[in-house]
Amino acid sequence: MWIAAWRLVRLVPHVLHGLWLVKRRFERLTAAEKHDLVQWWSVKTLRILGITLKAHGQAVPHGHLLVANHVSWLDIAAVHAVLPQARFVSKADVKHWPVVGALVEGAGTLFIERSSKRDALRVVHQTAAALQAGDCVAVFPEGTTGAGPELLPFHANLLQAAVSTGAPVLPVVLRWHEPGERFSTAARFIGDTTLAQSLWAIASARGLGVEVQILASVSPADQDRRALGEVLRREISARLG
Repeated sequence: MWIAAWRLVRLVPHVLHGLWLVKRRFERLTAAEKHDLVQWWSVKTLRILGITLKAHGQAVPHGHLLVANHVSWLDIAAVHAVLPQARFVSKADVKHWPVVGALVEGAGTLFIERSSKRDALRVVHQTAAALQAGDCVAVFPEGTTGAGPELLPFHANLLQAAVSTGAPVLPVVLRWHEPGERFSTAARFIGDTTLAQSLWAIASARGLGVEVQILASVSPADQDRRALGEVLRREISARLG
């Protein structure tokens, strides 16, 4: 209990510092400087919470659509600790989370109303434009968080941006683990779990870690978005297994 409380006490000023950086400094920084700060902030966030990070695979330049499995609200920090250039597509609700919403918005996140087909089309166009501009855009095609071992079905709508532009797709595997558990229960953000409950479970965990594995990029050539989604789901599932 005391370890968890101490971690959260240390996290508060770090989060507020991140908010200050986003509000006061980001607009004056180059893209490379922003990426450096995003990576520094993400790595330190994981460290404060007692989370060990291991990365495998080769980091890639811009212009990729990054596709990852989704377990925790901390997945974004885990990816940014390795690939800070990634701009995430996130559900619109996150934009209204206290403090967290401002942080992820400042990092260039694209927000989507998942229940609206019209909004999904808007975000597909935004994502395609970002890819053509050389950005790295990251999506969680499961659409929500899962328990970890088994992937939920992939929603292929946002993959259309890669199909339309010919941008390569980068599969990334996230595996949260802790002693005695190949797939961590503390990191899961599922069911009726609130953000506060999840944060306490993570801060209370002993030996929590996350592995970020970057796989070989996949070309969308000669595939429709559904076929591409199945290829990516198989690739990520095989590495999780």
